[in-house]
Parts: sequence; structure tokens; C-alpha cells
Amino acid sequence: MRWLLFLVIFLIGCSELEMVGKFVSEIEPIVNTVVKDTGSVEVYFCPRDGCEDKLVEFLSDATDTIYCAFYDVDLPKLTSLLVEKSNSIDVKVIIDEDNEDEFSADFVLVDSGTGLMHNKFCIVDGAKVFTGSFNPTVNGAEKNNNNMLLIESSVIANNYEKAFESLWNLERAEVASSKIDLSDVRVENYFCPRDDCGDEVKEELRKAEESIYFMVFSFTHAGIGNVLLIKNDEDVLVAGVFENRGTGSEYSKFNVLDYQGADVRKDGNSYTMHHKVFIIDEKTVITGSFNPSKNADTRNDENILIIEDVELAAKFLEEFEHVWGEAKQT
Repeated sequence: MRWLLFLVIFLIGCSELEMVGKFVSEIEPIVNTVVKDTGSVEVYFCPRDGCEDKLVEFLSDATDTIYCAFYDVDLPKLTSLLVEKSNSIDVKVIIDEDNEDEFSADFVLVDSGTGLMHNKFCIVDGAKVFTGSFNPTVNGAEKNNNNMLLIESSVIANNYEKAFESLWNLERAEVASSKIDLSDVRVENYFCPRDDCGDEVKEELRKAEESIYFMVFSFTHAGIGNVLLIKNDEDVLVAGVFENRGTGSEYSKFNVLDYQGADVRKDGNSYTMHHKVFIIDEKTVITGSFNPSKNADTRNDENILIIEDVELAAKFLEEFEHVWGEAKQT
């Protein structure tokens, strides 16, 4: 009788598999299309590259629109420019409620959501984007380690404009073009928490075959930390610099990475090491406003870019070497 019972279970299982297979075959496959565009990406590092002047120059050329989402902003040249531009073109700025006293004007909207509005980006004339880790503040420009990207791409600008509209109108807008071929450079563009940024970061890190270098302000994300531990165990070189503050927290991934033999250091900047950067196999860069943390992944409004470009990666590696050289060995 036992063999009969096994036979029945086997036949039922086969029948269910056939039904599942039929059901799956009738579902239209989901395709994330790569959109082609022409353009460029420039990167600058604060404080050594004069980020304030670079950003002001970038925005000064606007002829129709400037839309910005800042966690914090207090740079005098920048705020003066935005006020001046608002007299002739459409200017809108969103700022997180934590910093609403830093800058007020008729065109400024204060975000008071449950998480942080942690973005740092501007869209100019629907064609250009500023983004990165750089809060346009005096400290951000003159004291903290930061990066800023200046991008020319109508497709990427449209992505950021959709994200901006979501924040401004308190509505959810879909960003359709998350994968872009920008003049033969692979770019992926995601917005948190909608796009599960942590999963996108993990997927990219899993591709590492030789090295992962990172510079992070806050690193508490368990899943991303686990990927680095696995890669370190697979003899991929894992080396990174943590902002000194927070490394003693029970949630920080500093101690576990250090204990497991990854080459990690605490930064040596007496102010703040504010990067949120991973460099993979010296060819792919992940950057943006996204700290690898649970809040950034699930609560805050954030953005990331994944860019595969050897020349851009080399510039980030140069910055890594600078930050690494100032960092404290454990």
C-alpha cells in the first residue's frame, strides 16, 4: 500500500507541475528594455575640486527649468543663484524638514515624510542632472569628502524629473528607463524605496571577480554586508573606508568585516567622510545618496546610479586612494 501512496503523490505532483508549466507559459515575459541615449558623465570630488563653483556654473546655464531635491542646502552662491533664476525661469526646490530653516523661498517645498528626503540632485532644462553624495552646504563643499556627478542625458534627466514630480506632488510616478546605454556606457538608475535599491546593489556586488573597494558614511545593511563577507571568502579583494562615527555601533558592519579579514579602515577626516561608493573590479561604480542601511533601503527617498565605465572608475579609485591614505589602520 505504501508504494501506491507514493504513486498517487507522484502523479498528483506531475499533474500540478504540468498545470504550473502551462500557466507560466501563458504569462507574457517581463522585459526591462535598455534605452539608448547620447551624453556624458563628469565627476568631481569635494573639497579639492571646488564643488560649489562647479555646481553654480552647471545651474547658471539653465534657460527653462531648475528642479532640485536637497536633504540640506546653505551654500550662499547657490541659494542666491536659485533666487535670481526664479525671476525668469521655473525653479522648484524640495528640502527635508530637518533643514527647512537653512533655505526658504516661495519656490521651496518642505518634505515632511516619515523617512528622510535624503536626495541631492537637480535637473536642468530636462536635459542635465547633478547628483551624488554632495549636500550643497558649506561643510559639504569645503570640509567633507564627497562626490558629485554632472550628467548630460535627456533619458536620465527624465528619470530624475519623474522622481522629483513624485516628491513635489506627493504621487508615485514610475521611472521607466532604469537601464540606459549612454554613449556605449552602461548606466542603471534607481530610486528608493520604490526600486529596492539594496537588492540592486547586492546584485551588482555579486558580479565582482577581483575587487570591491568602498567608501561609506553609514553601513548597517545586513544583506549588503553579507555579500561582501561572501566575496571576501571567495578571495575577492574587499577593502573599504568607514566614516569614523558610527563604527562602534552594534549595527555597523565595520567590526564583522574587520574580524573576517576584510581590509577596512576608519576615515581620517576630522570632519566627515560622506561618500556612498562601491567600486567593482575597477570598472563599475555605484554612487548616489544611498547609504547601505536599512532606513535608506526601506524608508528614505534616495537615488543611486550604477555606471560601468573604466575611465570613471579610475577617477573614483584615485579618490579612494586619497581617502584610504588618510584613514586609520585597525
